[in-house]
Amino acid sequence: MSKRKEKNLGGFKHNKRVCTEETRLAGDEDESVDLDDYQDGHHFSNSSVGDIGVIESISLKNFMCHNLLGPFEFGPNVNFIVGNNGSGKSAILTALIVGLGGKATITSRGLSLKGFVKHGENSADVTIKLRNRGTDAFKGDLYGDCIIIEQRISADGSRTCKLKSKSGHVISNKKEELTAILDHFNIQVDNPVSVLNQEMSKQFLHSKSEADKYKFFMKATLLEQMKRDYIHIKQTKAITRDQVERQEECLKDLRQVYLQKKERYENLSSLDQMKATLEDLKQQMAWALVREVEKQKQQLEDHIESEETRDRYNEKLEEYQDKINKAEKTCHEIQERLENLKEEESYFEGESRRLKEQARERSKAHKEQEIVFFRTQNKLKQMEKDCSLLQRRIEKLKNSGNHNQEDEHLKRQKKISSLNNQLADLDIEGKALSQHIKEKQQSLFKEKEEFDKLRLEEKKIQLSLESKRKMLNQLKASRSNRLKRFGDHMPELLDTINRAYDQGRFIKKPVGPIGACIILRDPSLAVAVESCLRNFMKTFCCDNYKDEKVLQGLMSRFYSKGNRPQIIVIPFTDHMYNIQGRGVHHPEFPSVLETLHIPNSVVANCLIDMRNIEAILVIKDNDRARQVMQQGRPPKNCREAFTGDGDQVYNNRYYSAEYCRAKYLGGDLEAEIRLVESEVENETAQLSRFQQHSHSVTQVIKQMENDLQSIIINDKRNQASVNQVKAAISELENVEEPQTEDNNSLEEEVQDILQKIEAEKQNVKEKKKELDKHKQLVSEADSKYHYVKNRMELCVEETEPIKEELVKAEAEANKLERILKVWERKQKEHQDNIQAMRSELAVKQEELQETVAKAKQISPQRLPVDRSAKSIDTEITRLRQCISTEQSQHGDQEQVIKEYSEALINYKNNSSQVKDLKRFIDRLDNIMNDRQARYKKMRRSLSVRCKLYFNNFLFELKCCGSMAFDHNNETLAISVQPPGREDDDMSDMRSLSGGERSFSTICFILSLWEITESPFRCLDEFDVYMDMQNRRVSMDLMLKLSERQCLRQFIFITPQSTSTLPTSDLIKIHQLQDPERDEEEGS
Repeated sequence: MSKRKEKNLGGFKHNKRVCTEETRLAGDEDESVDLDDYQDGHHFSNSSVGDIGVIESISLKNFMCHNLLGPFEFGPNVNFIVGNNGSGKSAILTALIVGLGGKATITSRGLSLKGFVKHGENSADVTIKLRNRGTDAFKGDLYGDCIIIEQRISADGSRTCKLKSKSGHVISNKKEELTAILDHFNIQVDNPVSVLNQEMSKQFLHSKSEADKYKFFMKATLLEQMKRDYIHIKQTKAITRDQVERQEECLKDLRQVYLQKKERYENLSSLDQMKATLEDLKQQMAWALVREVEKQKQQLEDHIESEETRDRYNEKLEEYQDKINKAEKTCHEIQERLENLKEEESYFEGESRRLKEQARERSKAHKEQEIVFFRTQNKLKQMEKDCSLLQRRIEKLKNSGNHNQEDEHLKRQKKISSLNNQLADLDIEGKALSQHIKEKQQSLFKEKEEFDKLRLEEKKIQLSLESKRKMLNQLKASRSNRLKRFGDHMPELLDTINRAYDQGRFIKKPVGPIGACIILRDPSLAVAVESCLRNFMKTFCCDNYKDEKVLQGLMSRFYSKGNRPQIIVIPFTDHMYNIQGRGVHHPEFPSVLETLHIPNSVVANCLIDMRNIEAILVIKDNDRARQVMQQGRPPKNCREAFTGDGDQVYNNRYYSAEYCRAKYLGGDLEAEIRLVESEVENETAQLSRFQQHSHSVTQVIKQMENDLQSIIINDKRNQASVNQVKAAISELENVEEPQTEDNNSLEEEVQDILQKIEAEKQNVKEKKKELDKHKQLVSEADSKYHYVKNRMELCVEETEPIKEELVKAEAEANKLERILKVWERKQKEHQDNIQAMRSELAVKQEELQETVAKAKQISPQRLPVDRSAKSIDTEITRLRQCISTEQSQHGDQEQVIKEYSEALINYKNNSSQVKDLKRFIDRLDNIMNDRQARYKKMRRSLSVRCKLYFNNFLFELKCCGSMAFDHNNETLAISVQPPGREDDDMSDMRSLSGGERSFSTICFILSLWEITESPFRCLDEFDVYMDMQNRRVSMDLMLKLSERQCLRQFIFITPQSTSTLPTSDLIKIHQLQDPERDEEEGS
C-alpha cells in the first residue's frame, strides 16, 4: 500500500514508527533523526495503543468454499486459530486482507476478487469490526467505539464497501474513507510484518537468494518504499534542471522583447496629456449623464405634480353629467309638448273631418239652391227677352208691311239645310281626326316611355362606366402607390400631412385613411368587410379638435367641401379597448374585428366606437347567415352580420349589397385590373348599342310628332269650319220673319208676360234670400273648417320643429353621453398616464442610481458639470480622433503600454521562476543529501537492531547464528548453528532442515516485529515444518514477545494442537470445525 500520514497517538513520546519516519523524511527538511531514540525496549502510550485498530471480530459469508464462518470474536492480545486443513484458517486471513481493502494478488490465493465468491453464489460478504476507543479514536462522535467494515464481493469481481458505526448506521461507502481509517490506525495489509500469509512464508523459506531476503527486510521496514521515493525525486530533479536550462535560454529572448517594448513605451509619453484630458472628459461625461437623468427625473416629477394638480376631469365629468341631465330633461319636456301637440292635432283632425263633411253638405245645398235661383233668374230673363221681342215685333209690324217674306223664308230654309249637311260632314271628319290624334298620342307616349327607359339605362351604364374607368385608373395608379386606391389625391394629402407634422402644426399626427391601416386575415372576406366599413375606408382619425381643424384646411386644397374624407376625433391611446364581455364570440364564424389585423390601436378603437366591429359577425353563406340571425335568437352581443356577398343581415330584416367587388381591400391587383378592363369593354359595347337604339327611337318620335302636328292642324281647321257653319246657321235661324198676327193679341200677350215678370221677380227675390242664407251657412261652415284646418296645419307645422328640436335634443344628449364617455376614458387614461409616469419615475430612479453607481466607478467624487453630455461627447470624439491620429503615427498607446507591461511581467515572472527553481534545486540537493545520509543511517540502525534482536532470540534458544547485511550489494546473509553443533562451521539457512528454517524464519519475523509497529500481527501456519521441540520453543518466543507487547494484537494460524499452551487471560483460542469431506469432494 502507499504511504500514509500518521498522527501522534498519545501525549507521551514513544518509539518512532518506520512509516512515520519516512513521511517526515519526505516532508520535513530540518528534522534530524536521533538513533538513540531506538531503545531495546518499547514504551507504549497507555492512552492510545491497544484502543484503536485492534480487530474485534470477523465473519465470512459465501467466501471461498465456505457458506458461513464466524463471527470470530478476537481477544486484544494473543489469538490462535486452530483447525485442520480445509476448515477455513487461511480463508480468514485472506478475508482479513480483502476486507481491509487489499488486492487479490496480495493474498497469494488468486488473481481476481471474483475467485473468492463461492461457486454457485452471486456475492460474498466479509464483515470486520475494528476497535475505535480512546482520545485518538477516528471520528468517535460518528462511529463510536467500533468501526464496522462490510465488504461485498460480486461474482463479476466488483466490490462495494459500507462503513458503519457501532449502532449499525451506514456512515460512508467511499474507498477514501476506508483508506483514511487504515492510515489513522497504521494498518498495512500489504506489509509482511503485519500479515504474513502461508505462501509468502514458503517463498521466504525456500528462497536461496540473499537478495530476496534483503528485499524482504526492505519491504518489511518500508525502506524499499523510501528508496523508490528518493529515486523518483532524483529523476524529477533532473527533469526540472533541464527545464530550468531551457528557461534560461528563453529568458534571454524575453529580455530582448522586453527592451524593445520598453523603448516603444518611452516614445509614447506625448499622448499622456491628451489621454489625461480624455479621462477627465469621461469623468465629466459620466456625471453629465447623471445630471441629464436627474433633469429627466425632475421633469417627470414636475409633470406628475402638474398633472395631479390640473386634474379637471372630475369637473368635466360633473359638468357633462349636469348637461346630460338637463338635456334629458329638455328631451322629456319636448316629448311632452310633442305629445300635447299630437293630441291637439288628432282632435283638430277629427273636427276637420266633421266640419269638412258639414261644409260639403251645406255647399251641396247651396249649389242646389243656386241652381234653383239661376233657373228662376234665367226664366225671368227669358220672359223679359220674350217681352222685348214681342214689343219689337209690335213696333216692326206697325212700321213695315208684309212683302217678299215668303221668298226670303224659303231661301233661308234651303241655305240652313245645306249648312246642316255641311256641318254633319264636318262632324264626321272631326270625329275621325280626334280618334286619329288619340291613337297618335298613345303611340307617341309609348315611344317616349321607351325612350325615357333607354335614356335611364344609358345614364346608369354611363355612370357605371365612368365609375369603373375611374376605378381602373385608380387600380393602375395603385401599382406604384397603393394609396391611389383611396383617391388620386390621397398620396399628396398624406405627404402634406407629414410635412405639416414635421413643421409642428399637429399635436399628434393624424392616422388614416383607415382602409390603408387594416389588413385582412382572410382575403375571401374582402367584400363582406368592405361592405361593413364602406363609409370608413377613407376616414381619418385626429386626437383633438385643433388637429381636426388643421387637417380640414389641408384637405381643402385637394377636395371640395362636400367630397372631403370624413374626420373622426378620438383620443389616441397606445392600447386597444378591452372588449371582454361586449364582443360576439361564435364557435364557427368570426367577428369583423377577428377577421382584421389592425396594427394601430387608434384605428381599432375608432372602428370599435363608430362601427362596433367587435359585435358584427361575418358569415360567408347567405342561407347560413339568415339561419343564424333570423331563425331563433341571434348570438350574444351580435347586432348584425354580413355575408360573403356583402349582404347585411339583421334579426328582422335583410339588405342586399350595392357592390359585389372589394374596392379598397382587394388582394390580387393584376387580376382586379384585368376583371375591371373586361367589364369596361363590355359596358362600352353595351352603351354603344343603347345609344344606337336611342337614336333610332328618337327619329321615330320626331316623325310621329310631325305626323301628330299635321293631324292637329287639320283638326283645328275642321273645328274652325264647324264653328263658321254653326254661326251661319244660327244667324239664319235668328232672322225674324214678319208676324201677321194681330197687334192687339200681341199687346195682350205682352201685358200677360209683364204680369208674369213681376211675379217672377218676386220669386227671384225670395230665391235670392234663400240663396244668401245658404251662402251664409256655407261661408260659416267654410270659415269653421278653414279655422280648424289652419289650426291642424299649425299644429303640424309646430310639430315638425318640435320633432326636429327633439331629434336635436336627443342628438345633443347622445353627443353629450359620447363626450362623457370620452372624458371618462380620458380620465382613466389620465390616471393611467400618471401611473405610467410614476412607473417611469421609478425606472428613472433606478436608472439614476445605476448611472450614479457607474459614474462613481469612473469618478468617485462628483464633478460640477456645466456642459451638456452632447458637447462633452463631441469633445471626446475629437480627442479620440486626435489620439487615433497620434497612435497611427506612434502606435496605440494602450496597446503599447499593455504589451510593455505584459513583456515586463512576463520577463519578471520567468526570471523569478528560474531563480526560484534554481534555489529550489539547490535546496533540494541539500535536502536530498541530508535525507540520503539520514536514510543510510536509519537503514544501518534498523539492520543493526534487527541483527541484535535476531541474535538475542537465537541466544535464548541456545543457538549460534549471525545476520550479515550488505547494503551496497543489497544482500542479506543469515547463518544459523543449531544446538549440539557448536563445533561445526556456520552454515546458511539452505543447509538447515525445514523445521529449522521455519524456526529461523520465526526469529527473523520476531526481530522485524521488534523494530516495526502495527496494531496487529498475523502469522499463517508458522509451524508447518517444525518438529514439536522447535514448535514449542517458537511458541514460547512469540508468547514472551506478546507479553512484552501486551497492548498489541497477535493472530497465529496453525493446524496443530494448542494443548501445550499455558493458561492465560491474554490468550484466546478459536477452534475451527473440520470440513464436511463429502461436500468438499463434491465441490
